[in-house]
Amino acid sequence: MAQPSRNLLEGPILRSLTTLAIPIALANILQAGYQLIDAFWVGRLGGAAVAAVSVSTPVTFLTIALGAGLAIAGSTLIAQYYGAGNQEMVDHVAAQTLLMVVLVSLVLGGVGYLCAPMLLRVMGVAPDVYRGALGFMRVSFAGLVFNFFFFMFQSIMRGVGEARFPVFIVLGTVVLNFVLDPFFIFGFGPVPAMGVMGAALATLSTQSLAAVIALVVLLRGRYGIHLAWRDFVPDPAYIKRAFFLGFPASIEQSARALGLTVLTFLITSFGTLTVAAYGVGSTILQVVMIPAMGLSMAVSTLVGQNIGAGQVERASRIGRLGASLGFGILTAMGILAYVFAPHLIAFFVPGDADVIAAGTTFLRTVSLSWGFLGAQLAMTGVLRASGNMVMTMVLTLVSQWVLQFPLAYVLSKHTSMGARGIWWAFPISYVLIALVTMGVYAKGDWKRSRLVQPDDALADRVTSEVLLEEGIRGTT
Repeated sequence: MAQPSRNLLEGPILRSLTTLAIPIALANILQAGYQLIDAFWVGRLGGAAVAAVSVSTPVTFLTIALGAGLAIAGSTLIAQYYGAGNQEMVDHVAAQTLLMVVLVSLVLGGVGYLCAPMLLRVMGVAPDVYRGALGFMRVSFAGLVFNFFFFMFQSIMRGVGEARFPVFIVLGTVVLNFVLDPFFIFGFGPVPAMGVMGAALATLSTQSLAAVIALVVLLRGRYGIHLAWRDFVPDPAYIKRAFFLGFPASIEQSARALGLTVLTFLITSFGTLTVAAYGVGSTILQVVMIPAMGLSMAVSTLVGQNIGAGQVERASRIGRLGASLGFGILTAMGILAYVFAPHLIAFFVPGDADVIAAGTTFLRTVSLSWGFLGAQLAMTGVLRASGNMVMTMVLTLVSQWVLQFPLAYVLSKHTSMGARGIWWAFPISYVLIALVTMGVYAKGDWKRSRLVQPDDALADRVTSEVLLEEGIRGTT
């Protein structure tokens, strides 16, 4: 049985965290480059084209959120099996989770493709936007399988502690996407101009290339995972286990997407200025979230491997250090954002004094609470790594639907605060949910939630099958 690398199971925890968190954050930044590049080229087609992309993005994001739970479940199990030194189960879980993700993405993509016209009509899309939005949305749904596959590949690589290699793939595809976008959007030589749909086709081309590279890497086994085609034979026992583990995570991700959508409806009721202020401010918040999510994913991987190796106290130290780092880093970023808020807003809307003023109010209201958000995300990473998917789901539902949205509605609609009431719902919910998460973490039930057990019947069966297929006869 292969033994895992000891790099992440011993030695300085801070070094292990940064080794994982920095590449993950870089990959997230590069992934955001797809949207920025599309916005850059599509913006040259006019406002209707930009609107076509804008109305399509939330729908595809929600679809991705529905399948994200399976990827989270797979990466959690991979990290724990890798920490336990069970290479056969690492490979088995990776292949089976990829199989599930592909099947789910094909179903969701097919349903989305067929329902795209109805969705756009329900959303009330204007006639001049409809055609471009339909083409963009349908191509996005068609490419969902490649998007899901590479997303799962990144989760697998994180599970075994290899976060650097995916960065190079993402970098190459983002550069290629920047080159292909104008060819497909505006046309060149034999390639016809396809407008907004061309941007989606360029992304589809690069994501399919990334998925093929990922599959080749997994089959060649150079980075801690070595898949064989036999690993993709459906295993009902594992699929059932992963589904019930990942379903709460899918609900969690979907609740986040729906919560933001509902909050956007509330914001739009206060007019264009409020929408613009939130649009610019939330863009800055998304940038801040990149290192926070990178740290959360790094904490989750480290904790999962150490729990799998039976090093629960080291896992606890990782959680405490991760929460402290998250609080410190995001607090520092929040202070900078508070001080330079007018300049940050003006970078995006340099010629609109009203938006600069409103955006500054939003940013200064929320920025000083970012540290609590960073700490909460790190502690959530610990809970997720131990398999407490139901608890992370409950925390998300409480944060979005019990705290943030009701507070935003009451403070904005039933007090004299108006739009500022929406802004104040952000820091209040950040602080409260961080304190609740801290209480759940401190209680310590997660320490007894190890998914990988010495008497794991599924692991014993898979190991025996692998040995038999390799011609090694033994008794159990």
